[in-house]
Amino acid sequence: MAITWRAVVLVALGLVPVALVPVPATVLAWLLLAVVACGVDAALAASPRQVALRRTVPGPVRLTESTRSTLTVTNLAGRRLRAVVRDAWQPSAGAGPNRHAVDLPPGESRRVVTPLRPTRRGDRVADRVTIRSFGPLRLAARQVSIAVPGRLRVLPEFASRRHLPSRLARLRELDGRTAVQVRGAGTEFDSLREYVIGDDVRSIDWRATARRSEVVVRTWRPERDRRVLLVLDTGRLSAGRIGDAPRIDASIEAALLLTALASRAGDRVDLIAYDRRVRTQVAGTSGPRLMPAVADALAPVEPTLVETDWPGVVAQVRHRMSQRALVVLLTSLEPAAVESGLLPVVGPLAHDHTVVLASVADPEVAALRAGRGTASEVFDAAAAERTELERAAVTVRLRQRGVEVVDALPDDLAPRLADTYLALKAAGRL
Repeated sequence: MAITWRAVVLVALGLVPVALVPVPATVLAWLLLAVVACGVDAALAASPRQVALRRTVPGPVRLTESTRSTLTVTNLAGRRLRAVVRDAWQPSAGAGPNRHAVDLPPGESRRVVTPLRPTRRGDRVADRVTIRSFGPLRLAARQVSIAVPGRLRVLPEFASRRHLPSRLARLRELDGRTAVQVRGAGTEFDSLREYVIGDDVRSIDWRATARRSEVVVRTWRPERDRRVLLVLDTGRLSAGRIGDAPRIDASIEAALLLTALASRAGDRVDLIAYDRRVRTQVAGTSGPRLMPAVADALAPVEPTLVETDWPGVVAQVRHRMSQRALVVLLTSLEPAAVESGLLPVVGPLAHDHTVVLASVADPEVAALRAGRGTASEVFDAAAAERTELERAAVTVRLRQRGVEVVDALPDDLAPRLADTYLALKAAGRL
């Protein structure tokens, strides 16, 4: 049983008779009267256990977007239900006002709505629903908490989609919708056109020229139906925070933008999230179902505090890719981890596939490098400078093994990776 402020006021009113008849019997009598009144009021309240609850949770929603949870309350008791219903969610679900006053006659139902604005991606879980049923005088209430399962899937924000239109325009140029000519291994024949000054003479089609009265050249377009495999590192380094978010969130943004761009280019995109085992994967999906599948698969992915098994990553790539493909490693360019784990195994992988390593740079390191105000700042600047030199050295070693390296700030990683993909496609390296 829970008491209300009215019960407190009732007890306080006992000061009047106590002042008129200041004997212990008066105090005891008034307290007994207040207890009996509260007990009778609680007994006359509708039983909160005789309330049926049904929760309706909407489908997946993107991070920072608003949605709502609907709770249907049905009074199965034989008395009128005067209650407050609290619809609790875990804090990261971003629940708004979740206490709802209901007044239901027997047998009737009512819907109460709790607004949600999630602050983290993944599965946000509903907590218990608490019903506090008041008596007619609202002196006391009967209370019970009931488990009503509910789960809201929060997808990644995909803020990098603002970069997609400009990259699609460049893709259309590469695809031949704008008059361009590209040359190199791995490109597909597009059409023949008349030779103009400045064209590469190696593009002249001599057989077609012999059949015509003018010199003609071949034009090429980037190959379609190429394979792209995104490998998201979920090891301990992906848990490091860059600003207000973990490093893995920037990698997810880059993966989503590249998936959207490559699928529009006609390439087949697969995804795995891996540390020492596969955490999630998307394979064999294409067309309009690809982006929802990738976003849904990446939504619950969280870093694990283990070292990434890079030989296992290479084995996963070889198991999935029997022909040459673009392999994008979304990981951290930490010198010690790269030298001990990735460098020994990336050479053979880069020989069989086009490998791109995409890493998030920490903007705080650049800020530390600029500090010179105090002795402490000078030492911090020296440490930051050394860190950058080590990253530059390991970047050179990766490029010597044939790996393209994209090292950018969190907001720049996704567009930089998309630009690298377009450059590789234009050069015929996919």
